[in-house]
Amino acid sequence: MQTITLNIGGMTCGGCVKSVTRILENTEGVAKAEVNLEKKNAVIEFDPAKTNAAALIEAVEDGGYDAAV
Repeated sequence: MQTITLNIGGMTCGGCVKSVTRILENTEGVAKAEVNLEKKNAVIEFDPAKTNAAALIEAVEDGGYDAAV
């Protein structure tokens, strides 16, 4: 397993945190996603054989939020 921290933009409330968490946890290869509203980031544990940073960023952006490493 690998861990990455993504900076997430556009989150304004707990509902946003739930949305981003759900988006990430539904991405193939993601074992765990901890999204933090105050820090505006997400710490993601994933299987590098199944997904990568670019795919995680794309998933978050497809959900309507900004994401960057």
